[in-house]
Amino acid sequence: MAEVIRMPKMSDTMTEGVIAEWHKKEGDKVKPGDILADVETDKATMELENFESGTLLYIGVKKGEAVPVNAIIAIIGKEGEDIKALIASESAPDEAKTEAKAEAAPAKEAAPAPAAKAEAAPVAAPAAAPAPVGASSDDDRLKASPLARKIAEDKGIDLRALSGSGDGGRIVKRDLDNYTPAAASAPSFAPVMGQEKYTEVAVSQMRKTIARRLAESKFSAPHFYLTIDIDMDKAMAARTQINEVASAKVSFNDMVIKASALALRKHPKINSSWLGDKIRFNEHVNIGVAMAVEEGLLVPVVRFADGKPLSQIATEVKVFAGKAKEKKLQPSDWEGNTFTISNLGMFGIEEFTAIINPPDACIMAVGAIRQEPVVKNGQVVPGNRMKVTLSCDHRVVDGASGAEFLQTFKQLLEEPVRMLA
Repeated sequence: MAEVIRMPKMSDTMTEGVIAEWHKKEGDKVKPGDILADVETDKATMELENFESGTLLYIGVKKGEAVPVNAIIAIIGKEGEDIKALIASESAPDEAKTEAKAEAAPAKEAAPAPAAKAEAAPVAAPAAAPAPVGASSDDDRLKASPLARKIAEDKGIDLRALSGSGDGGRIVKRDLDNYTPAAASAPSFAPVMGQEKYTEVAVSQMRKTIARRLAESKFSAPHFYLTIDIDMDKAMAARTQINEVASAKVSFNDMVIKASALALRKHPKINSSWLGDKIRFNEHVNIGVAMAVEEGLLVPVVRFADGKPLSQIATEVKVFAGKAKEKKLQPSDWEGNTFTISNLGMFGIEEFTAIINPPDACIMAVGAIRQEPVVKNGQVVPGNRMKVTLSCDHRVVDGASGAEFLQTFKQLLEEPVRMLA
């Protein structure tokens, strides 16, 4: 008996998928383990694996088309098997919806069409305006009605460029109405010629999900923001020393992840989630690391980051970055975050705010390390400073709780040896 292949739910937030590529065509023999197609989800492009033996009898979705989760995309069965009834039964719900729409349509059509607008009656000409004060004697000798003179003045038209159609060559309103600038003398500068252009592209599954989830977060979670300035001199020196002996090159972002994880362990209110009728305080620390890709943003998760050395965090982040760029992240890579970090320092952004990434209660925006004069021991000396801004869900986190977390985070980066203890 023929088996229906449906669009699987490949992530916790997936509602529909796009067939990016078919690797099989109708009539091909298939077996378990074959890859039927590549499916673009809201976070990655993933392979659709086959679990049936037989012939691919039917493909119901073209390349590039989006279908909802659980919708039919293909049928596999015995060669020559009649599947018309199966296809008809699968499409019946859609047909029912179509018929319902068709029944509703006549009601709209029955509504009387709006009457054609009556032709506007001619507007009476306004009272003749007096000739403009200060008009030249040449203009005075021109035969033109006062209304024509007024229109010409308002539009900046030289009456001498017109021929009158009134009595005795008098210029009247209709002469100005029929006048086109092409008849005027050429301007002293060449007009800029061009054509307005634009490009429209279909919204990707990833961008749809980003728009939906962040809009829900921004408009449902009452955000407030806390910013702190951090002395990075010792962190910079520590990074240089660490990279001399570490198995993987450690970045400042890796140090931020580690410091955040240790601070979250001390401040569980920040490492929490709003669940409507209850608040979840996570005892594990999973840090989501926002990564920009061509289609939008992905947030792979460094799990149990508080217990991992800096070199291991650095290695995991590099692996995630490569997989994100190649769209090979799996659901296990991006699920389970309890706190998120967004770093734009590498782009020279010194300070910004970020939208909370559900289900987290907070997200931290990290700016660039900047050099500036600072006062130390009563003297002005060069210093390296970095600003971070914590976005908090006020349903879960209060201002004092957020401030205490940032104080701990600041202490860890200003005294990096604490992270290695």
